[in-house]
Amino acid sequence: MSEDDGERAGRRDDAVRAAVEQGLLGPDAPIVGLLDVPGIRASAAELRRAFEAAAAPGTAILHAFAVKANPLVPVVRLLAGAGLGAEVASAGELALARAAGVPAERIVFDAPAKTAAELREALALGVAVNADNPQELRRLDTLVGTTASAPLGIRVNPQIGAGTIEATSTATATSKFGVGLRDGGAREWVVRAFTDRPWLTRLHAHTGSQGISLSLLARGVAETYALAEEINARVGRRQVDTLDIGGGLSVNFASEATRPTFAQYARLLAEAVPGLFDGRYGLVTEFGRSLLARHGTVVARVEYAKSSGGRRIAVTHAGVQVAPRTVYVPGAWPLRIAAYDAKGRPKEGAPVVQDVAGPACFAGDLLAEGRLLPPLEQGDLAAALDTGAYYFGSHYSYNSLARPGVYGFAPDGDGGVAFAVAREPQTVAEVVAESGGAHADSLTTLRATGSR
Repeated sequence: MSEDDGERAGRRDDAVRAAVEQGLLGPDAPIVGLLDVPGIRASAAELRRAFEAAAAPGTAILHAFAVKANPLVPVVRLLAGAGLGAEVASAGELALARAAGVPAERIVFDAPAKTAAELREALALGVAVNADNPQELRRLDTLVGTTASAPLGIRVNPQIGAGTIEATSTATATSKFGVGLRDGGAREWVVRAFTDRPWLTRLHAHTGSQGISLSLLARGVAETYALAEEINARVGRRQVDTLDIGGGLSVNFASEATRPTFAQYARLLAEAVPGLFDGRYGLVTEFGRSLLARHGTVVARVEYAKSSGGRRIAVTHAGVQVAPRTVYVPGAWPLRIAAYDAKGRPKEGAPVVQDVAGPACFAGDLLAEGRLLPPLEQGDLAAALDTGAYYFGSHYSYNSLARPGVYGFAPDGDGGVAFAVAREPQTVAEVVAESGGAHADSLTTLRATGSR
């Protein structure tokens, strides 16, 4: 484990203890999300350094944070302040990016089902748009005319295969994303689309995310680069001036060690696709999980500790509502669990096999099963590590469980920890309102028009 990894773990331990001391965690606040602000800033700086070191001086590089990974306005603003833009995949995410103050010229709109109204808004704002398919491109034809006020491109699918998780592999033969380059006539269609539309200036491809190897990511970028070269040769000028290579760097969820790194990926790209960094093309990246996963922790109180069939079970307040992927597909999305005592100190004691269960009313609501941990007792805390990406943005309202509060933390300069609200905890009243509370009588009073 590197010094940086060790420092991150130390900050996390300090934050859990301080969250208990300051009342963010306790009997009346049994679950909380914590975000390591210095760690997030460090990841953003590492990403920028890695690509700047590989690219020719003056190369235009936009690192657009994938907002889906953590759709909290304060997080997007923090990253914008660290020099990043935003990649959005819905009208909602576009609104979040704008609320965070991200300039339109630093926003990229990627989505497979953009409506005409959404495209009009993006074009009016000057947001970059990557068309996903021929029908969307024809829709853009009617909106753009002969000139475009925003950078426009086409998303392609190199169809080079899947990683270890099918659901996060987007370059398979039948992926729903982009134009499949190996389908009959598709590559020629893409080339002709550019020759017929001088306002198309970008190519976009994203091979996948978690479970995609560095070599497969690099191969997807190489395919995109080769297509850009082919288009520009056919046109006779550098019409494609920017390559959006997506994100996709995997996170090592098995230990504290950060691997692979942004620097390793950038070096591999420089070796595999030498022309990528020679300054002829601007670059856009769309990293999300690899930027934030390490810097988030969900901490939940153990409400009860019990035993069944000889197995210890810690029943906590964190389960499917904050970690649906882990609960439903634990083999692909395992999480490390750290044990803390009721005062927020790392728990001691000989590890024993136990389950860490969530609060939802079904048997499979388990954050971890058969895990070796110090014995978790009533009032202790179980922390789901590496949850800074997706776990705060994918709340699942099963059993009408409320969304936990999310707080950023940083050293306060006096040996303590300071917290700032990133999202207020949801109240029970807000759960009722969200579930139609204002319309309680609407169905019982409904009468069909013209009924006799």
